[in-house]
Amino acid sequence: MAAPEPDPGRAPGTGSAPRTTAETGNTPGSAPDPAPDPAPGPEPLTVPSMSAGPDFVLRPWEMSDLPLVREASLDPYIPLITTIPAPYSEAAAEAFVRRQWERAATGAGYPFAIVRSRDRRPVGAIGLWLRELPEGRASLGYWLTDLARGQGVARAALRTVTGWALRDLGVPRLQLYIEPWNTASARIAEDIGFRREGLLRGWQQVGDERRDMAVYALLNNDGPVDGRAVAAH
Repeated sequence: MAAPEPDPGRAPGTGSAPRTTAETGNTPGSAPDPAPDPAPGPEPLTVPSMSAGPDFVLRPWEMSDLPLVREASLDPYIPLITTIPAPYSEAAAEAFVRRQWERAATGAGYPFAIVRSRDRRPVGAIGLWLRELPEGRASLGYWLTDLARGQGVARAALRTVTGWALRDLGVPRLQLYIEPWNTASARIAEDIGFRREGLLRGWQQVGDERRDMAVYALLNNDGPVDGRAVAAH
């Protein structure tokens, strides 16, 4: 599993000190300068549905996915790197799904549920997070429930979202953060074309400790993903 982006909107905001008249450019007794128009916020995003090969589909989260949240809450690792509630409660699970909707509505990224085609059962999640898109980069994260591992689910989902982000959205650089022990996820990333660029020491809080993360990256001019050009040249 690649570490997902933390859910937004949980940290308290930071205030700023009041400005003096010298900083505002106004003199005492004069009419204040008109306030500037607020900067437009990010555009809401529409999470598409797409095929991830013959066996899996990526789609927006639904309230019918609560059994997936319950299953993930029992995993010893997933709640440590996500906001999956543990212990599980239906109210907390519904709040988790609403947060995924909020991420798209606020332009923070594209959260997908990974669904098995043959029986429409959700088996995991993958997200493309755009917080750093103004700097030309975005990050990916995913997790799978235990029963879905070892079946090619992660490779199919990651390959699909990677190709879509680079080709269709034109993201210049994609990044994955993977714990060094997670050789399975590292191998999947490298098979798709990501390159390990280094180790970030104490990069992320996982449970009660800071953990190192290896950073993997793929540029949209690095070459083909599964034989297809990732960007028009």
